[in-house]
Amino acid sequence: MSATLDNATDARSGKGHKDENFPVASHLIHPKNRGAILAFYDFVRAGDDVADHAELPPERKIALLDRLADALTGKGPSDPEAEPLKRELATRGLPPTHALELLDAFRLDAVKNRYEDWDDLIAYCRLSAMPVGRYVLDVHGENPAVVWGPSDAICAALQIINHLQDCAKDYRRNDRVYLPRDVLDRHGVTVEALAADRASPALRAVIRELAERTMVLLDEGAILPDLIDDLRLSLEIAAIHRLAVVLTKGLLTRDPLSEKVHHGKAGFALTALGGIAATLARRPLRSRILRRQAMRVASHGARP
Repeated sequence: MSATLDNATDARSGKGHKDENFPVASHLIHPKNRGAILAFYDFVRAGDDVADHAELPPERKIALLDRLADALTGKGPSDPEAEPLKRELATRGLPPTHALELLDAFRLDAVKNRYEDWDDLIAYCRLSAMPVGRYVLDVHGENPAVVWGPSDAICAALQIINHLQDCAKDYRRNDRVYLPRDVLDRHGVTVEALAADRASPALRAVIRELAERTMVLLDEGAILPDLIDDLRLSLEIAAIHRLAVVLTKGLLTRDPLSEKVHHGKAGFALTALGGIAATLARRPLRSRILRRQAMRVASHGARP
């Protein structure tokens, strides 16, 4: 494929929402909201495909991402990748902020391929992952002061799980390493270790350390399903959270270079159902949980 692509559509990988590691707008989501979420996913997928394109130089990637942003905001010509989301935003009176932040993450991917420490990685997740959860919550009319904090923690965890599962593929395909440099150095690992067929004991230690920190994020976000007013969205998030916990536990013991960490379809469904059932069982206690969360937010402030 030519590196002189004219638009984001030409860079599409063919990957869709059903190919993701976690559910995207599953049928748990009310039909009135699924279209808005899928329009957001498709727009973001187009930008991600540009950023990941193996043949495009960084400056061309950024130019295509800028064109997507301008099409979404109306500052530039219409683009078929932006129009569905642009219509949804206009219909719902929502700003393009979250989608534009994702484009900022993809611009980073075009020029940055190493991360110094955990804080550097979380700053990337602030652009690449947290806006996704915030957008879904906004579509459902949830209260940002109550739900954005735990949502940010879950979304960052999901992003890091993907980084850990795909660490070898990201390195081999795009020379991109999301494993923080200070963690690699602490365990005496160089990035070239990601090219091996099997992770060394030292690389396994790096992955375990990052998985442990990811579990802390998931613990922080565990309350989110109980804070959500919309029951269907609450159950969707509960399923995703339970899947993320199981995957993170897998990363503590398995080698993503040589072993599958993700579930088969049957295991996927059973794990998701476990999260759904647990959330339904807690629903009668929701008013008490909301009071405790309100007190916590009042004491510490909502996460920005």
